[in-house]
Amino acid sequence: MRRPYHSKTYKVEISFAAKISMQAIADAIRGQESENSQEALRVLDIILRQHAAKQGCLLVRQSFFHNDPKNFTDVGGGVLGCRGFHSSFRGTQGGLSLNIDVSTTMIIQPGPVVDFLISNQNARDPFTIDWAKAKRTLKNLRIKTTTSNQEFKITGLSELPCKEQMFTLKQKGANANGEVDTSEVTVYDYFVNHRGINLRYSADLPCINVGKPKKPTYFPLELCSLVSLQRYTKALNTLQRSSLVEKSRQKPKERMDTLSHALRSSNYDAEPMLRSCGITISSQFAQIEGRVLNAPKLKVGNGDDFFPRNGRWNFNNKKLVEPIKLEKWAVVNFSARCDIRSLVRDLIKCGQMKGIMIEPPFDVFEENPQVRRAPPLVRVEKMFEQIKGKLPGAPQFLLCLLPERKNCEIYGPWKKKNLADYGIVTQCMAPTRVNDQYLTNVLLKINAKLGGLNSKLAVEQNPSIPLVSKVPTLILGMDVSHGSPGHSDIPSIAAVVSSRQWPLISRYRACVRTQGSKVEMIDNLFKRVSDTEDQGIIREILLDFYTSSGKRKPEQIIIFRDGVSESQFSQVLNKELDQIIEACKFLDEKWNPKFTVIVAQKNHHTKFFQPGSPDNVPPGTVIDNKVCHPRNYDFYMCAHAGMIGTTRPTHYHVLLDEIGFSPDDLQELVHSLSYVYQRSTTAISVVAPVCYAHLAATQVGQFLKFEDISETSSSQGGGVTAAGAIPVPQLPQLEGKVCNSMFFC
Repeated sequence: MRRPYHSKTYKVEISFAAKISMQAIADAIRGQESENSQEALRVLDIILRQHAAKQGCLLVRQSFFHNDPKNFTDVGGGVLGCRGFHSSFRGTQGGLSLNIDVSTTMIIQPGPVVDFLISNQNARDPFTIDWAKAKRTLKNLRIKTTTSNQEFKITGLSELPCKEQMFTLKQKGANANGEVDTSEVTVYDYFVNHRGINLRYSADLPCINVGKPKKPTYFPLELCSLVSLQRYTKALNTLQRSSLVEKSRQKPKERMDTLSHALRSSNYDAEPMLRSCGITISSQFAQIEGRVLNAPKLKVGNGDDFFPRNGRWNFNNKKLVEPIKLEKWAVVNFSARCDIRSLVRDLIKCGQMKGIMIEPPFDVFEENPQVRRAPPLVRVEKMFEQIKGKLPGAPQFLLCLLPERKNCEIYGPWKKKNLADYGIVTQCMAPTRVNDQYLTNVLLKINAKLGGLNSKLAVEQNPSIPLVSKVPTLILGMDVSHGSPGHSDIPSIAAVVSSRQWPLISRYRACVRTQGSKVEMIDNLFKRVSDTEDQGIIREILLDFYTSSGKRKPEQIIIFRDGVSESQFSQVLNKELDQIIEACKFLDEKWNPKFTVIVAQKNHHTKFFQPGSPDNVPPGTVIDNKVCHPRNYDFYMCAHAGMIGTTRPTHYHVLLDEIGFSPDDLQELVHSLSYVYQRSTTAISVVAPVCYAHLAATQVGQFLKFEDISETSSSQGGGVTAAGAIPVPQLPQLEGKVCNSMFFC
């Protein structure tokens, strides 16, 4: 029971804000969208949130999580994945729709604080916990104590252990002078002797403080338990992330059952606010018509044709369409344990079968065991001293063997040294499970990086892509990647990938720049530094297209933009497209290329299921009716075969189409661009230029990871962010020999 003197009375004033008409939604569905319809949909979404809040859910925007241990899954480190569901209203061609989907968030493991800390720090017992780290982790988390039913927020830890931490205890009642007697006691003494509570292990551990800075309130650690459904917002490590993905996967049938159950248990029909808005929700999934596009024909070596089946193909008994010759190369081993001679022998043999002629390597450079414990930058420097001492000239290629697969700290400095300082193409691998398939995949990457092509579309070979093959056409993929949550000082990285050697649409290069932290719009597309000089991304791309496409300027530019939400569509046209047009005009005032701008979204909650089938929708599935926008030009595509879990379609929004594609031609082009990804023998879920932009941003982002940010920003004199104070560290330029290569493959 709460003690009576804890109760407080609050006065609440409710003021009238606005009257929102539901008629606006009906207008929006008929294609007359307005600011009011967005407002009205927001009101309905707020009702959904409120409905979930009344059921005691954790709310994360429009996703709702019940406090049910059946929905929890342990991902390690004291973190649980909590399964819930996303629920929001959308105006679609089929009318007002409820969009519902399975959603997962991270929560702190509820229960005794000490158990959480042991899991979080992977400690043996409470006495090996790092308390400075624990203090940071626990701050602001909510706990309940076994002594009361009240919730408290943790403000810190005591400086001293429980048996030494003193506080002033007021005696009950007044003394003869009418004053309250006080005495100094330890927290341990108070709970054991005054409250009669047996403490097993808290005596030598710090206490939890739930008081204010000047007026602390202490509880022994073992009396405190973390309340359920508290979000964990830090970035997950690699193991936690793979565990989460593994455990939250669901086959289509299982996912449908989960969603049907979520809809039933939500009991929206009982929500009076929805009823008063005149809304009832069907218990059935919306039925829609889709089409399946045929896979494009591919060209492989020796002029052979290949027809992918179920979104896949392979190079068994086939040669690559344009294999490279590998002559001057060497192997570098950073203390990876493996039989290098047999690895090299198998690589050469496998290459031969694919048409890649590989000479034996010049040498194998082993890391000096004494350097193994040195910082990553030093290890890379020492290795290059060895290489320069032995090799007669710069190699064409270096194969780098790393000791671990994920998050190897040598990766960033190694890539930077090769690509920015020396212009050497390099492929890293961690030779743990090496077989034929693995070596083939490595060779696909090496071939693409060194200027070869693994396969290409038949419609590229004899140029017959509608509108694209007729006049010089440049295809761009644009993406911005941001640092992990909580790192506001790490700059965002913008990557723009561009096609080259028109009429091909399988060859690309990347241009990568830093910009202000968490800035989504790319601000370096046009960068005028004087009346005659532009140092922007687009100029670099246009000049490369001109030189690689037979001295022809692009008359058409197709832009695929990843990672922007609907609220930012206007900025893509008003800010980014404007900069691109400016860059074109700066090169030639009279030049007016036509633009098509398409946003690709993967981060949405629409899923498609085949009625009466446990399988995913087939690769090539396109949906452009009923669940699409009532007025805007958009469509969903599942180009890939979903082998595990439920396929997530890509939602393409056509913001502008000056080129004038027919819907069928545009969908065919998007579908074809999912088949030109050189790193794998499968169709991928989003067009290759977008995927490459993401890879390029991630890889070049590693350059910054191991440098002192303050040092790079002062030496490079980087640009200033919107905040005005912190300069953005600039990335080093890629060396001329590799800047036009597919180094990101």
